Amino acid sequence: MSTPTTVDRAFETALYVTADTGADDVALDTAASLLAADPTADAELDRRGRDFVAAAWRRGWQPADVVRLVRRDLDDVHTRLVAAVIRAQVPDDRPRGPRWAAQLAELPAETAETPPRADRFSHATAVLELYRLLLRLPTLESVDEPKAGSRSASKTESRMLARIRALLAKAEATGFPDEAEALSAKAQELMARYSVDEALLAARAPAPDTPTAWRIGVEPPYEQAKAVLLDVVSTANHCRAVWNEPFAFTTVVGFEPDLAVVEMLYTSLLVQATSAMTKAEADQRKGGRRRTKTFRQSFLAAYAHRIGARLAAAAETQVSEDLLPVLATREVAVTDTTDRMFPATTTTRLRGVTDEAGWTQGSRAADRAEVASRHRIRPN
Repeated sequence: MSTPTTVDRAFETALYVTADTGADDVALDTAASLLAADPTADAELDRRGRDFVAAAWRRGWQPADVVRLVRRDLDDVHTRLVAAVIRAQVPDDRPRGPRWAAQLAELPAETAETPPRADRFSHATAVLELYRLLLRLPTLESVDEPKAGSRSASKTESRMLARIRALLAKAEATGFPDEAEALSAKAQELMARYSVDEALLAARAPAPDTPTAWRIGVEPPYEQAKAVLLDVVSTANHCRAVWNEPFAFTTVVGFEPDLAVVEMLYTSLLVQATSAMTKAEADQRKGGRRRTKTFRQSFLAAYAHRIGARLAAAAETQVSEDLLPVLATREVAVTDTTDRMFPATTTTRLRGVTDEAGWTQGSRAADRAEVASRHRIRPN
């Protein structure tokens, strides 16, 4: 039987404990002291971190998911640590798709402003706290994506999506509501045309694409209202959304072109909502009212509700009748995939929507973020 290493002893003390007991401060200090006193343990400690990250990938986690959770539950030092561990694990990982690569590119950067490493004891403590979180990550639903270079994976790089992204960026940046409305309307029109064109291509292909799933972060504050907004945008674009509140993300199921549209439109609408909410709050303060959490919650809930109603109304005239069978077939496939991935889901009610002024202002902001104006689309 091999002799336990310093890392083994530290992990037994601070990590491998029952969930009921947890690793208390004394155990954590003891384990960190062991590691701090043995510089020869550093290489093995780093390797164990790469193993924990690889295990998280096998359990269905992705880089953005892990970073989001670490940032929420721990501190900046842990966020920098997990980014470094994820980068170090890349050479040992299997080939991944373009979204995975994009998540790696968006990891917190190591810059000149990054504080130097703390003393050995503090560093070991932070590493153990991070590893404890990684070790206890549960298994998630798999959202494997097409490999880089596949037909489906290459769709998200089209010129049409670049045009849509540019229009939405202009809508976010302009200070004129009428211009924002026109730009958003044009973007949604292109989104609808893009979705239908891709649906027709897939229907004619010898081996049609199948639905996949993307995770999109839905983070505090006011995450319930944000999740509702993402849900209505997903529904309007032939996708299904399932919110995971404990881990701050929504899984959106659909076909790749529609998923790309959902992510862009949701992000744009959220930016516009935040800008409008800030302005509405400033107007409220001029009237002598102080900012409140219920105002913001009610504002965003009303915004999501109104956006959903307008998108649903627009969807009724989105396509001509001869295209309905194609889209219906795709929506059945999306529903089947969602039910298979999430056989047991529950519904939740929005909390804290009690501010009348917030609701009114949010509804008006949604009207200004008009996205429902579309031309009737027919196949070529």
